Amino acid sequence: MKHWVEAARLRTLPLSVSGIIVGSFYAMSQAMFNWKIVVFALLTTLGLQILSNFANDYGDGIKGTDNDDRVGPKRAIQKGIITPGAMKNAMIVMSVITLFFAISLIYFAFKESYLLYSFIFLFLGILAIASAIRYTVGNSAYGYRGYGDVFVFVFFGLVSTFGVYFMFSKEIDWLLLLPATAIGFLSVGVLNLNNMRDEESDRKAGKNTIVVQKGGEWAKQYHYFLVISAMVLVVAFAFLNDFHFDQYIFVAAYFPLAGHLIRVRKNRNPKLLDPELKKLALSTFFLSILLALGLIYFISDLLVNYI
Repeated sequence: MKHWVEAARLRTLPLSVSGIIVGSFYAMSQAMFNWKIVVFALLTTLGLQILSNFANDYGDGIKGTDNDDRVGPKRAIQKGIITPGAMKNAMIVMSVITLFFAISLIYFAFKESYLLYSFIFLFLGILAIASAIRYTVGNSAYGYRGYGDVFVFVFFGLVSTFGVYFMFSKEIDWLLLLPATAIGFLSVGVLNLNNMRDEESDRKAGKNTIVVQKGGEWAKQYHYFLVISAMVLVVAFAFLNDFHFDQYIFVAAYFPLAGHLIRVRKNRNPKLLDPELKKLALSTFFLSILLALGLIYFISDLLVNYI
């Protein structure tokens, strides 16, 4: 069990639910809430992230990408503690579990009243599961051609945030595009850090991530763009949403983000980027929590109740 928990890479899980949190609390701020939608949206997203982690372990493991040249922590197949066959079976099980969560989510959101929406989200769910697997698995794995950033941005940014809000409201609120894009950018930032760390080993293994294609210095500039743009977009969302001063508590998350950018700028050793993955992931989760609390006037309510 310990080895499977390690293979699930728990440090990636808080990041994956950030969009769900923001989208759900945005709906709550408009007096829309259904705890079943929230719970199954979280379970679906967590299942998708764990499936993606298992698939990455399997795909990179059988291709030999995870080898002694890799800078990051050794993975399960690489260490020999989980066989490729066992990991493949785990991927099948996680696919079934995630699909069950997705179907349950669709049912509680739409039931019999919105059949077209149900089919659209079922298609998105199946596509997300397939994309999570195809990132590193197969001869045409898109992660080996530099398209991993697109998958992360779309599913853990746009689909996650917009999707869960739509399940509450049955309509699109374009203002939500700002935090959805911000969460997507920060999620891509974590992937970009991972690819910056593994640039040399990925190049030798033929894994042509966008970092391998463009180079480490370009990747740093790209990283600055992702993180800084995300910070600006959230502030713009708050301003356009007429936040009160106490709703800007999310700015507290900008301090660890700024520190992270400074460390990335000064970095000359890719191995030292590994701790930054966890820091950026947790900072993104922290930002989503504070933004979500701000959306429901958490500080104002606390002060009123206290007085």
